Amino acid sequence: MPTSTETRNGLFAAIGAYFLWGFLPLYFKFLGETAPTVILAHRIVWSVPTALVLIAAAGKWGELTGLWRSPRVMLTLLASSLAIAANWTIYIWAVTNGRVLEGSLGYFINPLITFVFAAVLFGERFRILQVVALAIATAGVLNQTLVVGQFPWISLSLALSFAIYGVIRKTTPVDSRVGFGMEAIWLAPVAAAYLLFFLPSGTHAFGDGDPGYVALLLLAGPFTAAPLILFAMGARRLKLSTIGVLQYIGPSLQFVLALMLGEHFTAGHAVTFGLIWLGVMVFTLAGRQPKFVAPAAD
Repeated sequence: MPTSTETRNGLFAAIGAYFLWGFLPLYFKFLGETAPTVILAHRIVWSVPTALVLIAAAGKWGELTGLWRSPRVMLTLLASSLAIAANWTIYIWAVTNGRVLEGSLGYFINPLITFVFAAVLFGERFRILQVVALAIATAGVLNQTLVVGQFPWISLSLALSFAIYGVIRKTTPVDSRVGFGMEAIWLAPVAAAYLLFFLPSGTHAFGDGDPGYVALLLLAGPFTAAPLILFAMGARRLKLSTIGVLQYIGPSLQFVLALMLGEHFTAGHAVTFGLIWLGVMVFTLAGRQPKFVAPAAD
């Protein structure tokens, strides 16, 4: 059972993760015309040395090497690495193709899926106002879906892949830095092989070698590691339902960035934004309400 200090630290960690994720589209925009697959490969490759430095600094090297004696944990981290790789791929593609709003919608939907996982997989109890908040947020998501006017495959795939990642990391008994390092190690061979041998003709791993551009690519590791490690710290210390509500921070920031980047905005978008944040505010009032458990399926 987490102590109050652990819960508070988890809360700060999760909030920090979502703020960093909220501003992540700016990083991808700075990379200009770089292909999404090249960005993804650099994120993975440079995450490995970043994670190893953090693990060594924390004195967790023995825990990393000890993972090889725990096949179950290793396979679990392989599963989480595949889930986050899918999430990264879709999101990078969305941002680099001017679809930040659809990406933000995905992370608005994500807490709804997280709530379902929390009830079905972990038996978490929900207060009456939390359910009201969920209904309000659902109305916002439905409104945004109608405004988009097409099947929101980007949004739904982002939501599902990250919810799966969150569940796996919550149930994996490993330090956040060690877990992230092992995920990166699982993915790195494929990413490195792509950069070395499978780039499209005329494409170079470091572009034209401009120092500023190269520096941005090298920063992919720290920019990837920091929020994921903070997220894992929060996920291990907080209820999954709490994580679900905090996740509205990231897409809200992304939503604002999308407007600043000139993406199309209508009155329907404004309604969505208002409903989502109304749901969050209602959720914060839920502490005084009696709990109830959702009825089990027959």
